[in-house]
Amino acid sequence: MEASKKKFGAPVRSENGKTWHIDDGTTPDGSPRRQPATRRIFSADYKLAVMAEYDRASEPGEKGAILRREGLYSSLLTDWRRQHRQGLLKATLGRSDRGRGGPTPSEMAKLRAENERLRTKLAQAEAIIDVQGKVHALLEEISKSATTDE
Repeated sequence: MEASKKKFGAPVRSENGKTWHIDDGTTPDGSPRRQPATRRIFSADYKLAVMAEYDRASEPGEKGAILRREGLYSSLLTDWRRQHRQGLLKATLGRSDRGRGGPTPSEMAKLRAENERLRTKLAQAEAIIDVQGKVHALLEEISKSATTDE
């Protein structure tokens, strides 16, 4: 490609919508246009690997170099350690135990609480049915004795 030829982007409408211009990825003053920040998502395996590497670092400045290389802050590692202590951060062995689209830990807690509530309710219902059966048997005995007395 020759130095005199520049590669231009597609024509786009200006912010006020009245004019068109070629978007070459720069602002009007010539500085590069910043892309909007995107939230990074880290897998559990990545978090555990970075924490292990960080813990193995023993030379002065080595921990800082790891954080710079990965583009992380030390506070993020603190959060990951807390997650690990709480059991929320586990290495995946093949497919995860929850599979795809499984319930979140908070949903699991709600489901366990509901399950316990339903078990208690079932035990009460079974006790009521047992008592009703005994009352029915007792009333039959009373009814039979009343008919034989007459």
